Amino acid sequence: MAQHHLKRIAAPKTWDILRKRHVFITRPNPGAHPLTHSTSLNTFMKELARVADTRKEAKRIIKEQEVLVDGKRRHDERYNVGFMDVISFPKTKQHYRLGFSAKGKLQAIPIPEKEAKLKIARIDGKRTVSKGKTQIQLSDGRTIITDKDEYAVGDSLLITLPEQEVKQRLALKEGASIIVYKGKHAGMTGTLQGISGDAAVIKTEDKEFGTKRAYVYITGEQQPAITCSP
Repeated sequence: MAQHHLKRIAAPKTWDILRKRHVFITRPNPGAHPLTHSTSLNTFMKELARVADTRKEAKRIIKEQEVLVDGKRRHDERYNVGFMDVISFPKTKQHYRLGFSAKGKLQAIPIPEKEAKLKIARIDGKRTVSKGKTQIQLSDGRTIITDKDEYAVGDSLLITLPEQEVKQRLALKEGASIIVYKGKHAGMTGTLQGISGDAAVIKTEDKEFGTKRAYVYITGEQQPAITCSP
């Protein structure tokens, strides 16, 4: 049990779950997202989206119906779903993006069907590969090969699912729409006011605060390009 489960009381603080009703909760498989930014597909269905009441019901839905994560069908209840992933239930026409609430808790955010084939991913690294092409490493573990070296670490890409076609570059620059996805301000949304070294200044509707540049996730040029928060 220890391998496939963890105690609810010890689950990450980012998990918005009831911690004392039951002892254990399903641990997600290792994947592209860290434990603080992900959950199992089973837990997502029961605790966040609430499309299933029990583990048995979640497993039945996964087995008998289509459950898509980023446009691809998944069969494992422990599949690692993480921040900005799109989870779809085509039979019931329900679509969600896994995001953060303003209090820094992972949340199932309902999205329209037209957004179920779009995703924003942050560029976490890049390197030159053969024939002068550039390999981009994204925050959800995927890589994209491009002929152009026009992207910078910290930018975000609006991509299609599951094809991974780059629709738009969302640059890390002043005036961009952002969400803070790490640190004590996780879940806060606003506008990037300025960057100085490793620090960034964020402005929300009612306040201004500083955070680490690495904690900033660009979601749009001036407004979010897609639904990213409640």
